[in-house]
Amino acid sequence: MYARITPYKMKPGSQAAATKVMNALKDKIMALEGQHSFLNVSNDTDGTGYVISTTDNAESSPETLEKIKALWGAFSEYLVEQPTTHTYDVVADWRV
Repeated sequence: MYARITPYKMKPGSQAAATKVMNALKDKIMALEGQHSFLNVSNDTDGTGYVISTTDNAESSPETLEKIKALWGAFSEYLVEQPTTHTYDVVADWRV
């Protein structure tokens, strides 16, 4: 399993509006090829955040990359800059 970790920066104070957009896109996010889980954490004061997704795929297909780019595009009015995703091997995935 792999983790896609995407640090991002939103305009401070935009968390509530961006969360509405995210919730509307839930089905598309969860339907991405190989997707297992999605976690989004953010700080509304300074606009920083991370999306952490687990997936079966070490590399996303060009089609999946386009879908991810389009999903981030839905947040364009709230983003300070376009985020860059990093992929890592999952070495532990513990849950209570």
